[in-house]
Amino acid sequence: MPRNKAQPSPPARPPAPAFAKARSSQRTPSTPAPTVSARWLLMATSIAVLAAAACAWGALCLLFWQGSWQLLYHPASAVTRTPASLGLAFDPVGFATTEAGEPRLRGWWIQAAPGGRFSHYTMLTLHGQDGNLGDTVDALAALHAAGLNVLAFDYRGYGQSQFARPSEARWREDAEWALQYLTATRHVAASTIILDGSGLGANLALEIAAEHPELAGVVLRKPLEAPVDAIFRDPRARLVPARLLVRDRFDWKEPAAALAIPSLWFYEAAAPGIGGPGQIADAFQKVSWPKMSVWLTASPDAEKDQKDALVRWLDDLPNKTRKVPVANQAAASPVD
Repeated sequence: MPRNKAQPSPPARPPAPAFAKARSSQRTPSTPAPTVSARWLLMATSIAVLAAAACAWGALCLLFWQGSWQLLYHPASAVTRTPASLGLAFDPVGFATTEAGEPRLRGWWIQAAPGGRFSHYTMLTLHGQDGNLGDTVDALAALHAAGLNVLAFDYRGYGQSQFARPSEARWREDAEWALQYLTATRHVAASTIILDGSGLGANLALEIAAEHPELAGVVLRKPLEAPVDAIFRDPRARLVPARLLVRDRFDWKEPAAALAIPSLWFYEAAAPGIGGPGQIADAFQKVSWPKMSVWLTASPDAEKDQKDALVRWLDDLPNKTRKVPVANQAAASPVD
């Protein structure tokens, strides 16, 4: 059987002569490389720089919004003292429970001594922006010594209460929960509840009192003149729209004008005189209901003076709870 012969491969194409390549290159000139306009480069660079600056400014605004509360509120989680340290009996309480049954707020209930002079009243205390309940033990003991029932609690973010970033809105909500606990759980008549605020808690007490004309009265101890200035005067606040980022205000004007229950105001001043300048004095003048002011000066007897003034005010409180506004009624009682 004959073998198939291998087909011969086609002959290789001879290389093109050099002059043909040169001629071809002359006929089709190469395309020049594209160039970028200097104007376009400048515009793109400017946009990139502005975008980076906007992102940095936005991050600064976010950081300020997240951390500015620390300029006003200074909570502490460790409660180092309780009423027991002064020999006072008290009941730890928890209220405003979550859906899981965990109390959002924790505090103390201190029952008035049997036969206490003002045992028909219950004082709901609202402490200031610093520390926690452990720093108020001495003040709570003074209220108990005056013959009052006392409910004291920590706002969220303070002491053993639920952790949350403090704010004016949360403080108001916490105070409302405390009132609800007294009236709904302990069945305390609203007409026997007195709000007692200290420092920034006094600013809060005024706001809550203005919304609850059914309460017996409100005590304002050394309220802060312009609390949110601690935030707005910070150098970092000049770099961001601080007044848009921070919603806390603690405004005096509207609550003072709307207050419809008796009030006792304690001030700390170098010299007595309600007519002095300032938002607090202006707020006091706006109150049309029975009111009493006590100006405190640096004195070893300052605590005794406060207690004596409180007792005088409580003694006269039944006469002041008539629902008839008394224009310009004020007892300015400077204390030396």
